[in-house]
Amino acid sequence: MQLDPERCWRAAMAHDRRFDGRFFIGVVTTGVYCRPICSVSPPRRRNVRFYASAAGAEEAGFRPCRRCRPETAPGTPAWLGSSTTVSRALRLISEGALDEHGVDELAGRLGIGSRQLRRLFAEHLGALPLSVARTRRIHFARRMLDQTELPMSQVALSSGFRSVRSFNQALRETFGRTPTQLRRQGTRRRRSSVGGEITLRLPYRPPYDWDGVLAFLTPRAIPGVECVVDGSYQRLVEIDGSIGVMRVAAALDSCELVLALQLDDPGGLLPAVRRTRRLFDLGADPLQIETDLRGDRELARCIDARPGVRVPGAWDPFEVAVRAILGQQVTVKGATTLAGRLVRSFGKPVERADALPLTHLFPSPETLAEADVASIGMPRQRAQALRALAAAVADGRLPLDGALELDPIVAKLRELPGVGEWTAHYIALRALGEPDAFPAGDLGLRKALGRRGEPMSAARLRARAERWRPWRAYAAMWLWLGDSAA
Repeated sequence: MQLDPERCWRAAMAHDRRFDGRFFIGVVTTGVYCRPICSVSPPRRRNVRFYASAAGAEEAGFRPCRRCRPETAPGTPAWLGSSTTVSRALRLISEGALDEHGVDELAGRLGIGSRQLRRLFAEHLGALPLSVARTRRIHFARRMLDQTELPMSQVALSSGFRSVRSFNQALRETFGRTPTQLRRQGTRRRRSSVGGEITLRLPYRPPYDWDGVLAFLTPRAIPGVECVVDGSYQRLVEIDGSIGVMRVAAALDSCELVLALQLDDPGGLLPAVRRTRRLFDLGADPLQIETDLRGDRELARCIDARPGVRVPGAWDPFEVAVRAILGQQVTVKGATTLAGRLVRSFGKPVERADALPLTHLFPSPETLAEADVASIGMPRQRAQALRALAAAVADGRLPLDGALELDPIVAKLRELPGVGEWTAHYIALRALGEPDAFPAGDLGLRKALGRRGEPMSAARLRARAERWRPWRAYAAMWLWLGDSAA
């Protein structure tokens, strides 16, 4: 990614939080790198270097600033680089692609060679893939030291390190302090683990339309699996066989969401944070998205009414894909009812002592591939589509990991019986986090831009949406949230 030094310098002098995490500032006279919102006295312009990622700054030899704490920044948006391959690789790395496997396998999933992948990372991020993955683990560990009282061994495990020794060495090399010293110097008040619950704060770039996210998720919450209660989202989760419950709410004092997690195995914390960030679209860059979409007068009005809209993603991509098929040709309420029946019939019961209506884990692809899903009261053709989806995911023919680009994954989805363009794009939009997915045939979208009570035709909507690329998914969300028929 080619940064404009003068624009970066002006943004840094403005301390505008909208630029937080979009780039980082290295100061050659101190050897420290900062966020653009850092409150230290500004260095001289000639002593400043700009980097597209924290990993790039660290690879150049800079260490994190102790005051602005770059490890607490929202993170570089995956699509800031001009390479779609890099953005997909970053998404896979954030999902843990390099925790157990190497760069060769990551490149293979993306359909390119490892040498080309390294070249693209160096060009767009100034850092190699392994450096990016290492920086992510180190920064997560630093936040864990600040925000929890977990023992060092559990912090190391939760952060993806294979041993306490490698954990100690990595943090000492990056911060110049041992993990124990970093914990003592932490500025956040740590919370004790009460009843096994761990609380973490997840930053985002403002603005963030939390009410809009909940308004979208509430009618779509799968009964027994998830719910929205008192301004917070809650659900049952299972990570590597460990079952627990998560709760997410908006922080009142900062640009962060608060994740409270009860999980038997602390090794699931990093995957839980990754999934939560994906579910609530915390990597979005509202400044860039809103600037690009304001060229459409109707969208400009929507943006003014609801700044900071996000595209709610998925805790489990398969779960949202099933929800999309259940929603074919029925209302949102009808699809939610069917989802509840599906969970009660084929999901895994979970015994809980609290009063929340969380009773089941969502059924696995292997279970639904063999289940008589038509028995819950859905048309047989749709039941066949659901089983075909489950079978394709179960045997690996349909990867729901974000490695494929939009057009290839839509084509793969449409190969399944009963899956049309609307379903394929909705799955890509929510389950796979595709920022340019756009179900042009959606009645809610067509009504939102219709005139005199007549919905706009799908063809006209599709043509108009061309000017919204590469943010058509966000345009869809603004139109859905502004239309009660969505």
